[in-house]
This record gives sequence, C-alpha cells and structure tokens, in this order.
Amino acid sequence: MTILITGAAGFIGSHTATALLARGETIIGVDNLNDYYDVGLKETRLKQLREHDRFTFIKADIAEPSIQDKLSGLGIDRIIHLAAQAGVRFSIESPRSYTHSNIAGQTEMLELARALKPQHMVYASSSSVYGANTKIPFAEDDRTDSPVSFYGATKKSCELLSESYARLYGLKLTGLRFFTVYGPMGRPDMAYMIFARKIMAGEPIDVFGEGEMGRDFTYVDDCVAGIIASLDNPPDGDPAHRVFNLGNDQPESLGDFIGYLEEHLGRKAQKNFLPMQPGDVRRTWADISRARDLLGYDPKTSLKDGLGKFVDWYKEYYGN
Repeated sequence: MTILITGAAGFIGSHTATALLARGETIIGVDNLNDYYDVGLKETRLKQLREHDRFTFIKADIAEPSIQDKLSGLGIDRIIHLAAQAGVRFSIESPRSYTHSNIAGQTEMLELARALKPQHMVYASSSSVYGANTKIPFAEDDRTDSPVSFYGATKKSCELLSESYARLYGLKLTGLRFFTVYGPMGRPDMAYMIFARKIMAGEPIDVFGEGEMGRDFTYVDDCVAGIIASLDNPPDGDPAHRVFNLGNDQPESLGDFIGYLEEHLGRKAQKNFLPMQPGDVRRTWADISRARDLLGYDPKTSLKDGLGKFVDWYKEYYGN
C-alpha cells in the first residue's frame, strides 16, 4: 500500500513510518517542520526515514487548502493523520496556532479524504478530550463535553468533524485517543525530556501537582502497534467512524515516574514542588478493552523498561 502520514517528522509519526516501511509499505510523509521545538531533532528523524527508497517527503502545511493539489495523483491508499499542534500548556499561550493546525488541519485532511476516497483514514485524538471527567478508567463512551484545556477542545472538535464527514460522505475514519506517549526521539517539551535534561545538568525540576498526579504512560512502540492495528481494521457501520483509547491501562504516579528516571540516569533530582497548572488534570487512565477486543491491542512495555530505553537513546543522542 501507499500510505500518507502527516506529521512524519514528528515523534509518533516518524516511529509509525519506520514500522510501516519495515513491513514493506510505501510511505509519503508530510510535515511543515515548524519551530515549535528543535527542528534539528525533526531532521534527525527524517534522515533515518530517507534511508528507505520507499519513503518520499513533502514539506507542506496540511492546514492550507493547497495541500490537496500537492497530494492528489500520488496513488494514496490509506491516510494516517498525526500532524497537529501539541501541548496542553502552550494552547493557553497560543490558541490560534491550535485552531490553525488542529481544526483547520483536520478539515483539510477530511476534504482530502473526500476527494481521494482512501480505504481508511486514521487520525490522532488525545486523552485530553476527557477533560473534567471524574470517572476512571476513561472509556470511549464517557462524556467528553467538559474540556479543561483549549488543546483538548480542539481534539474533541476533530472527532466531531470526522463524525460529520463519515455521515455525509461515507468515509471510513478512526480516531485514536493517545495517552501520554513517551520514548526515544520524543518531543523536548514533554516532562520526561525536560526532567532528563535538568537532572543531568544538576538543575531543579518543577514537579506540578505536588508529585501526586497520575498518568497512563504509553511507550511509543506500543502506541505504534495500536495505530497500525487500527489502520488494518477499517470500521463498518453507518457512519463508519469510531474512536479508541491507546494507553497502557496502568497509571503511574509522577513520583514513581521520576524515581524510575533517576534510577536509569544514575542521578537524583532536585525537586521543586508546585501546585497543578491550568489545563492539567489530576489523573488519566485508559480503559483499553475496546482496542483489545477489536484490534488485538496489547501494550507490553512497562514504564520502568520504557524509560530505560529512552535514557539509552538520550545519552547517545545528547552525549551525556
């Protein structure tokens, strides 16, 4: 198959492209290489992908209407739409960038799917859609109409837009609610990357929520396995649109998370305990029974082991 992956130079996108290339697929990767974080890291990911002759890269902004002209006529069979403006806290500072990348971007990709009629389009949603939901674990049928961050609101909007296109145009669409994905080559704005850098530099780390926050951390390889399983299993029904949680079904406290990181880095962290920040939630926990039953999704990587793999990469890449 020829598969379009948006956000191909991103963290999850590059890992997904690598896995699909390994099984023999042809990949067209699209990314605008914006400077939200270190472009050099994005270029490193792209360099690895370009070693495959079945990978083609197109630098473009998927939120611009001209994206359809650039991607038409390429024989695209399926779409994995991962490009987005990420980050809960940055959405408070720069909401317009989220409206552009997430909502306008989703609209343009749905319009592309309407024109190309691919076999299936999988797109990234987020655990942030659960917002102020107090029921745990979070299940796909829970209400998601009380966002606590603008980022979460844009991701919920993406799901609603997709539902409407599935009804109107008969598209097969699947949304994936990612739960705190981490691992090698991750985004520098993620907590584990910030913590690793500061711990190695002997600087104090800010621990929000007094260290009592809990997250369902998902190792990137497990997340990618879920993305590919979803891609291979288009939905039926009318409308042919569904959503899945992709988490680890094993929430861990922020304190334990820091402890594992300290162990692998071989250094103790200086901790600056602070209250929760606007947009944060106290705890996330994915009910993954739907993905287990329908996709065979089965995450295998514990947080301790996953952070060990991350630290191995971090030390090699940054030379610590």
